[in-house]
Amino acid sequence: MHEGNKPLCYFTSRNPNVIETERLHLFPLTLAQLELYLKGNDGLEKELGLTPFGRTVAPQVRDMVTKFTLPKIYEAMPEDYLFYTFWLVVDKQSRVIVAEMGFKGPPVDGGRVEIGYGTMPAMQSKGYMTEAVNGMLQWTAGRRDIRLVLAETHASNVPSIRVVEKNGFIPLTKQGEMIWWKKIV
Repeated sequence: MHEGNKPLCYFTSRNPNVIETERLHLFPLTLAQLELYLKGNDGLEKELGLTPFGRTVAPQVRDMVTKFTLPKIYEAMPEDYLFYTFWLVVDKQSRVIVAEMGFKGPPVDGGRVEIGYGTMPAMQSKGYMTEAVNGMLQWTAGRRDIRLVLAETHASNVPSIRVVEKNGFIPLTKQGEMIWWKKIV
């Protein structure tokens, strides 16, 4: 950029932990945002300038976050925080939360992580999760500490199986009704 014949100095900044896909923004919640997320009632949406839609938090999700996620975040090393918090998946056009996803802990055993995800019921069957998982895989591929991504699906959950298959995961093992999938990044 120039003003007259004099060059202007400028810079750009990109948060490496915000993922952008064609239709979506994916980003990790801070501890305060995660606590606000658990309250439901559109408080987080208002805080982040997102479209409110009367989101509620299922009791089992609140219980899991309260008993597992939050204690892990409090104990986590700063560099591991991203592997415990929720990542929101937001439609860029409508600014509505369409899904949530995250990791089940930091990389272990030379670079293995596991992802988990869930789509808001009204947003299912629209390709959001396939796109979000693809974005998360691109993020993991840019990290030196991640080499392998795992996902677990119930054998009867055809939509979730399609998500991992469309993203190039291959079956690793089946344990009871659960199928483990892997993707080398």
